Amino acid sequence: MPDDLLDSADKPDLPDISTLLAAAVSGVGGAERPGQVKMAEAVAHGIDSGEHLAVQAGTGTGKSLAYLVPAVRHAVAENACVVVSTATIALQRQLIDRDLPRLAESLKPLLGREPVFAILKGRRNYLCLHRLQSGAPEDPDDLLFDPQAVSAAGRQVQRIHEWAESTETGDRDELVPGVGEQAWRQVAVSAKECLGAQRCPYGTECFAERARDEAGDADVVVTNHALLAIDALEEFNVLPEHDVVIIDEAHELVDRVTSVATAELSASAVEIAARRCGRLIEDDLADRLKEAGEALQPMLADTRAGRMDVLPQALGVSLVAIRDAAYSCATALRATLKATEDDAERLGAGRAALTSLEEIHDTAVRFLESFEDDIASRHDVVWLDKPFTEDSRRPTALRVAPLGVGGLLRERLFQRRTTVLTSATLSLGGSFEPLARQWGLPPLDAAAKAADNAASANDADSTNDDKAAKDAANAKGGESKEKPLTWSGLDVGSPFDHARSGILYIARGLPSPGRDGLPEAYLTELSELIAAAGGRTLGLFSSMRAAKQAAEALRSRIEQPLLCQGDDTTSQLVKQFAEDDATCLFGTLSLWQGVDVPGPSLRLVVIDRIPFPRPDDPLSSARQRAIAAGGGNGFMAVAATNAALLLAQGAGRLLRGMTDRGVVAILDPRLATARYGSFLRASLPPFWTTYDAETAKGALRRLDAAG
Repeated sequence: MPDDLLDSADKPDLPDISTLLAAAVSGVGGAERPGQVKMAEAVAHGIDSGEHLAVQAGTGTGKSLAYLVPAVRHAVAENACVVVSTATIALQRQLIDRDLPRLAESLKPLLGREPVFAILKGRRNYLCLHRLQSGAPEDPDDLLFDPQAVSAAGRQVQRIHEWAESTETGDRDELVPGVGEQAWRQVAVSAKECLGAQRCPYGTECFAERARDEAGDADVVVTNHALLAIDALEEFNVLPEHDVVIIDEAHELVDRVTSVATAELSASAVEIAARRCGRLIEDDLADRLKEAGEALQPMLADTRAGRMDVLPQALGVSLVAIRDAAYSCATALRATLKATEDDAERLGAGRAALTSLEEIHDTAVRFLESFEDDIASRHDVVWLDKPFTEDSRRPTALRVAPLGVGGLLRERLFQRRTTVLTSATLSLGGSFEPLARQWGLPPLDAAAKAADNAASANDADSTNDDKAAKDAANAKGGESKEKPLTWSGLDVGSPFDHARSGILYIARGLPSPGRDGLPEAYLTELSELIAAAGGRTLGLFSSMRAAKQAAEALRSRIEQPLLCQGDDTTSQLVKQFAEDDATCLFGTLSLWQGVDVPGPSLRLVVIDRIPFPRPDDPLSSARQRAIAAGGGNGFMAVAATNAALLLAQGAGRLLRGMTDRGVVAILDPRLATARYGSFLRASLPPFWTTYDAETAKGALRRLDAAG
């Protein structure tokens, strides 16, 4: 916070939310919408009362201003900091480059000063000046890449050096076009690898430290879900002190936190750690670790891919050997680094090596501990991940992930800070509770009864992640007594008239999808729909295999240009799709949530099948089993919930502007015939629904004729 702020005992007399929102909307040249006003008032109430809020706000509501206005008012009134967390770079850039600057200018006359905002990311996202000047330590990761790839990375590193001469932030996302991970790794460090501002010769110029300092002086700090998760998991505070968190794109929170809490171990990772420390400690210690890694490789090759409920004895012995060897190497390396604290270059290489060793050791320990309890009591799921093709650069690896993150979020987020969760898709099956369970919030009826909160927070769907929450609490100062959690859900609707602007066509007459690719009937239906729409089609497929099969089959059947994900970068494909009304675009997961194409270029969204997780997906299958063991419905709590979320996101691609019109066609008849179909349909936008193909095609023809 700026030093000249008023003392909290003498708070400024600020205008109410409606006045501030009106000024903000006027400042950006917009018009207030009922849903936006309702949301802003609810967010303000939640911040004032301390009650958590889940608010669904459809596309076009103006939800960014609806939460930023009460956030800024609170920060100025209370001399506090509000953290806004997002899932995507695009939204971060929108907030920092567009929304917050205009908001600050609009509200300055009413608040008495201009609000201060900043963006903060993980340290790896910033250029490290020491690494840039001294060079990265010899990186055995290069062994995993062919010479051509290494040469390309070298050219990218040269471009980074040129960019470093002019950048003011060192933020990787400002380097356009971007560079690959291999190149960026040469000029960036993790928090554990960092020498620290006091020891680093470039500490006073450090981009990451500068970003942290700016965040410490800000009213609103914009970050991402990954850093929010790291702040919860690590034993040190990453984010500045704050009392309110606003989570935009909250439908992605669980997946992002799970990803941060997932660890992996491969033979190549062990070899890299051994090579990195080889020149810094005694040869026999490093050789011992290298040999342990070499012994792991054939064991993983002979083990079946997929979830592991039982740890093979030989693999367990190998993990113990890796754990002990990594511990010995790390112990020796710490002693070496302590004796060479004044040598920044050697210290940098040592920190990189020590980070690798600690990750190897801690991950091996986690794997071994995962099998200590019986299956019903476990908090982690372990699986072996093998690449689909032999020439893949992705190594065979053991992976471990938490069964749930609700306990962690409950302890480290909801118990400590007032939280607002928002997205265009939060209510599934007509209720906020499917996602609330995953977040670790109690059922709404229990939340309304404070006396029952402590018990209800241990809902069967989230009991398996309590250990993670307790471990996190102990790591940051001891386990705290949970207080009753209260929260509410609010759907402020959408400015779109879905029933008049869009049709939901469910192909009830088609056969159920099979495992052997798209049935011929699906391809025929798809080609006829595209012809009726005159192109203008976004095809969302449950797998890349299905997308490519459909693209190959239809290119000879339709007259319109057809692009498929993988033909070029996704951003370039979306650009081409948006610029030519006749073009069709087929793809998979990233297109379900990442396409924003208003106007006549998009009139038809086709979804090939209900996007359930694969039955053999290790994490979702383990979560379903754990919930079923606790008496819940694992299929509905995991598979159906995830499918409903993706369906809603995919269908939401259709209407992006107030004049948009079109059809969402779902070819999977189970949406109409299966028992779970009503839950999934209730999760979709309220389009007018038909099961008649000719009705949908007729509407598309009329739209095409209208231009």
